[in-house]
Amino acid sequence: MPAPTHPTGPTAPTPIPTDHIGALLRRHDEHDRPRYERFWSYYRNELPVHSARRVTSATAWRAAHRPAQAMGLPERFSRPLETSGEPREIVIENDIAWRIDSIVDFVFGRPYELRSRAADAQLGADIERTLASAWEASGGLGMLQTGATLASVHGHVDLLVRTEALFENAGAIRRALRNASGESQRHAVLAEAARLIAIEPVSAPRGVPVLDPRDYRMLRAFVLRDAHRESTDPTGTPGGTDDKRRLSRFADALKRTVAPGATDEPYTLIDASRTVTRAGSRTISSIPNPLGVLPIVHIQNAAQPFRYDGLSDVEPLIALQDELNTRLSDRAHRVTMQSFKMYFAKGFEAPDDLAVAPGQIWSTHNPEAELHAFGGDAHTPSEDDHITQIREALDKASGVSPLVLGLLRAKIGHLSSENALRITMMGVLSKTARRRQSWGAGITEASRLVLLAFDRAGILRTTERDRDLHIRWPDPLPPDELRRLQAAKLKADLGVPRERILEELGYGSAEPDDSGGMV
Repeated sequence: MPAPTHPTGPTAPTPIPTDHIGALLRRHDEHDRPRYERFWSYYRNELPVHSARRVTSATAWRAAHRPAQAMGLPERFSRPLETSGEPREIVIENDIAWRIDSIVDFVFGRPYELRSRAADAQLGADIERTLASAWEASGGLGMLQTGATLASVHGHVDLLVRTEALFENAGAIRRALRNASGESQRHAVLAEAARLIAIEPVSAPRGVPVLDPRDYRMLRAFVLRDAHRESTDPTGTPGGTDDKRRLSRFADALKRTVAPGATDEPYTLIDASRTVTRAGSRTISSIPNPLGVLPIVHIQNAAQPFRYDGLSDVEPLIALQDELNTRLSDRAHRVTMQSFKMYFAKGFEAPDDLAVAPGQIWSTHNPEAELHAFGGDAHTPSEDDHITQIREALDKASGVSPLVLGLLRAKIGHLSSENALRITMMGVLSKTARRRQSWGAGITEASRLVLLAFDRAGILRTTERDRDLHIRWPDPLPPDELRRLQAAKLKADLGVPRERILEELGYGSAEPDDSGGMV
């Protein structure tokens, strides 16, 4: 699904009634948030935090510290055993988290390249440097990994492009550019200006879209819950002392406006014209949006037809994860109860004195004596096959097999190592390509919003055509160094600049040395 379009044009957007926002927040609380919280609990499998003073025994401690995925186990695992009164032993193997983390590592495991298609080479270089500084100041690859994890768990994520600090300091930045004495100083000013922009991932439990009732692809506005939090990532909040004072004044105003115990939840409504913070029907603050468009970029994890929210990677795995945890817990209980052997001794003298221990020898002079062993953990092939089939079903449902972690079980045959890897990892490579397609569109759209802000602030003038970008992704598989060097030589023969080739090889940009050569 393409990203929802933003309302544009000379006319101001129609005000959204407060009761409509309230209805959206209630639906979000009743329908959406519980789903997102369940997905996240299965991904994290967190242990609850309990005070040690409230736990009076080891049995109560074990019962209180049950991981989140224990909610999917049958009821028999929550009842205490009749013999000991303790809860049954449970085994939780979180097969969801490592699969999602593996996909994120494949998508954003190595840096990508964002290139400008501007006709002017100098302008294109300025655009690339500015965007690189903006993304790096917002968290860089780590922020994108966080966003990809949120999208994979919840089904989608929204990128919020904050430009307020840039417009507030636009005059000083323009003066600094006019006073710059050389290209290096000009590049430094543009880099510092880019650091005033923050690109922030907004998780699905926090962001509520306001869609056009006639077209689900048209995003009219966006609601940020937890309005007292300016940013989910402190490192992604731009500014310095002035911004800290502004946030402090904002928090004080919020405390004065919202009375203790009030039921009206404060929220921030963002549209193409203003950013308004409200608590119920009361307006706390209203800031104009100088960008003129909605600074939200929607990224779906996997497309869901005719829906704004995407498909979660966790949802199809929950039932299989519950079945795996159930079978592992049943096996652990069976092994605990049947792992010991019992012996029936007949015809031994003083059988009560016979000790069962390693190296113990029993002897008797009675030729009629008998010793029978019974019990113990017997081999159960059907149980092992069932657990194996569940793991294979998790592989198929997720598209991620244990091979990505180095657990090689596939029959590769006589193929070369690179071809063998690509064939056996076809599922994860296909999923990586789909993720990169959606994330590539989101990254370029957010970058265009950054360039639009620079243009409207009068700092870096660009046209719509100048803001055309394309993204180059690295190969997710380990590169063959010899093939990389051969490809670099072919690129040099075709006339690709030497600086670009060295940068792709990871040696940085080439600079002339004192003798006039290239280093």
